[in-house]
Amino acid sequence: MKWLPIMLLGLPSLAWPAIPATPLMTLYAFDGPREIPYYRADAIGQGGPGAPAGTLTQGTSVIPCLVVRDGGPLTDGRGTPYVGYEVVIDAETAGAGAADRFRAVAAARRGKTVANHHCGSGVRHVLDVRKLYALDKPPFFTPTLASPGKSMQSEPYGELDRIIRAFHRSDHCERANRALVGRREALADAWDRFLAEQRGDGGSGQKLARAKHLDYALRTALLEGHLDRGCSAYGACERNTILLSIRNRARGSCLAYQGCQFPGDFQGVASRVSQYNIWDEFLTQISGLTSCFLREELASGNERADYFAKLQAMYEQSLPDALRILFGSEGELRAVFPGVAAADLTSLRHYYHPPAMGKCFPKLDRIEYMSGAVARNGRDHALIANTRIQVGRKVGGGYLFRELEVDAQGGKDQVSLRDRYAGFVVDGRKVGLRGTSRCHAYGTPPGCDFTRVERYRRTPSWLSAGKPLVLTCRVGDRGEACGDAPRVRRAQVGGACDVEMQPVAGVR
Repeated sequence: MKWLPIMLLGLPSLAWPAIPATPLMTLYAFDGPREIPYYRADAIGQGGPGAPAGTLTQGTSVIPCLVVRDGGPLTDGRGTPYVGYEVVIDAETAGAGAADRFRAVAAARRGKTVANHHCGSGVRHVLDVRKLYALDKPPFFTPTLASPGKSMQSEPYGELDRIIRAFHRSDHCERANRALVGRREALADAWDRFLAEQRGDGGSGQKLARAKHLDYALRTALLEGHLDRGCSAYGACERNTILLSIRNRARGSCLAYQGCQFPGDFQGVASRVSQYNIWDEFLTQISGLTSCFLREELASGNERADYFAKLQAMYEQSLPDALRILFGSEGELRAVFPGVAAADLTSLRHYYHPPAMGKCFPKLDRIEYMSGAVARNGRDHALIANTRIQVGRKVGGGYLFRELEVDAQGGKDQVSLRDRYAGFVVDGRKVGLRGTSRCHAYGTPPGCDFTRVERYRRTPSWLSAGKPLVLTCRVGDRGEACGDAPRVRRAQVGGACDVEMQPVAGVR
C-alpha cells in the first residue's frame, strides 16, 4: 500500500520571504520502471538511501522540500539531496479533474516566495530528487462523450482505414484510455481484443493485422512530428519521413533493439520507447497518443475539439502516402520521395529534430545543469533542481550563482540570467565546470554557415556515422490549421542545414 504524505511545506521564518517556492514537480524516469521508490528519511546515509520503503507511480506530481537535521540538509555523500514531498496528483488514481488541479497548483507555486525550502516536522519519507522534473504538461484525459456509439460520417479511404476507424469507435479503444497509467500496454491489449472479435465475425486476418500496424505507424508519425505544423506541406513531409524510418526498421534491418520482432512489425518498431520517445510511460499520460482520436464526436463541443480536429485532418492527409510507404514497392517509395536514390531511401532509419535536442550555451561562461543540489545562506537552505545556473565566484565550499532561464520562441532562445537566490551558495560538490561537447548552431551538422545564430543544440552521437538526406514531397497543403482547401505544393525536409528536422541515412 502506498503511503501518501501530507505535510506543511516551507514553514514560516523570521526572515522576509526572499526566494521562489519550490515548483510543482513530476516523477519522471524516461523509459524507466513505472514505479519509482521512496525511502525512509531516517535511513538515508552517506552511502545512499538504503532499501525502498514503497513506490510512487511515474507521472505523480509533488511539491518537494528539504529535510534539515542538525542544521544541515539530508543528502548523500556527494551532495545529492533526498527530498520530502507532498503528493498533489497521484498518477495511479488520477481522474479527469487532475488536469485542472495540476494547473492551479503549478500557477500558485510560480507566484509564491519563501524564506527557505525546509520541510515541516514529521517527514517520514523522501524521494531521489533526480527523478523529479518541473514540467508544464498536465495529465491528459479524453473528454467524456455523450454518444460513444455514434456511427462514422466521413467516407473511409479503403478497407484498412475502415478497420482503423471501427477500432477507434469501439469500447475496446475507449477503455484503454480510462486510466492515466499503462496506456501503451492498454492500447496493445485493446487492439488484440478488437482483432479477436473481428476474426470471430469472419474478418480477414491479414487485413486486420495490417490495419493495426498502420494505426500504430500513423499515431507515431502524428505525435513525433510538430503538431503546430498541422497540414502544411512541410508537416506532411515530416510525417512521411517518420513513416519511412518506421518502414525501413520493420522491412529492412528488423533489429530487436529497435523493436522489430518479425519482418513487417510496424507496431513493434513504431512503439519502441527507446526509439520513439513519445511512447514513454509519462509522455503517454500527457498526450493523446493512445486516444481514440478518430471518433468524430471529439472534433466538436468540448475543450479539446480543435486538437482532435487537427489530428483527424492530419491523419486523413497522411494516410494515402502512409499506405504507399509502409506497404508499397521501392518504386512507390521513389514516387513519394522523388529524386532520391532507392538505396538512400531504404537505408534511412534515423532522424532527429534539432530544436528538441539538449540546449547548450557556448557564448555563456560557466553554465551548469543542476539535477539536484542544495544552496545555503546561513541557516536557510534552498533546493536547486532541474535548473540551469551560471556559476559565480567561489565562497567557502560552494559558489554564488544565478539562474539561467530559457524561453524558446520560434527559431531562437530568449536567454536571461536572474539573481533570485541572492546570498545563497550552491554546494561545490555539484559543480563540475566541464563544458559541453557536440554543441552546434541550431543543432545542425558541423559546417553550416548562418549569418546570425540565436539557438544552439547538441547533436546526436551517431550523426557522423550517416549521410544527411534531403527528402522532397509533393502533398496537398491545407495550412497549419488544416482548414484550407488542398493545394499541391512541394516541400523539402532535411539536408545538412535544415534547422527543424534532420533525416540521416546509413546509420547502423
